[in-house]
Amino acid sequence: MNLAGGRSNGKGMPISASIHPAAIVDPAARIADGASIGPYCVVGGGVEIGSGTRLDNGVTVQGNTVIGRDNAISPYAVIGTAPQDLKYKGGDTRVVIGDRNTIREYVTINLGTEKGGGVTTVGNDNLLMCTCHVAHDCHVGSGCVISNAVLLAGHIAIGDCVVLSGAVAIHHFVTVGEYSFIGGMSRVVRDVPPFLVTEGDPAEARTVNVVGLRRNGFSEERIAALDDAVRAIFRSGEPMSGTLLKLQSGAVTPDVARLVAFLKARCDGKHGRANQP
Repeated sequence: MNLAGGRSNGKGMPISASIHPAAIVDPAARIADGASIGPYCVVGGGVEIGSGTRLDNGVTVQGNTVIGRDNAISPYAVIGTAPQDLKYKGGDTRVVIGDRNTIREYVTINLGTEKGGGVTTVGNDNLLMCTCHVAHDCHVGSGCVISNAVLLAGHIAIGDCVVLSGAVAIHHFVTVGEYSFIGGMSRVVRDVPPFLVTEGDPAEARTVNVVGLRRNGFSEERIAALDDAVRAIFRSGEPMSGTLLKLQSGAVTPDVARLVAFLKARCDGKHGRANQP
């Protein structure tokens, strides 16, 4: 991490970083040139914060936590604290957060665990709204919107450009496919297919995420091919396994091939979760 060419105040921080006098920053923390730490923040010694990242008042960042560039972190977010897992024994685990994320009030992001891969990750350009929770060993992609009060249990993988509506609760080891949309207050207990709208209790795939795909630059031809596949898979009345095999053996678009492979892995997984041990 760039520490302003080594220009330091002797405490691991460059003289050009803005550190409010009411903040508590461990001397071993690495705060890059151009970062801003507001009043009453607490920053631990294992923390690295990139240039342009702003911590508003009352933010806590602990553990072995790396936060990239140009992130905006709102009051009372808590990042890098111990996982809520009884198996955790205080190991050398991490949180890694990318660039240009907006992390709003009271968001919590926990360290990874020794047996879960050791790291919790958040990619780039995400919006994490108030009071959402990212548990140990989760992996959040880039370009996602995680709405208010969303709960991610441990070991969840969220693909790129996913939208999780308010108060969604997701079971541990679930994979959420890219460009999917999950409706508010859904209870998600198995893998969520890419490109689709999923909602309910328990959540079920409903239709193609047309609005989301258009916003992300998908052509009408790509969307139509996915719609045809969804009709065949979910509405034909035929067993899904047979339909997936037919599609897999035919000429399909890359998007449909991805959807088919995802659903096949879900069918083969434990309790509908491909990554469930």
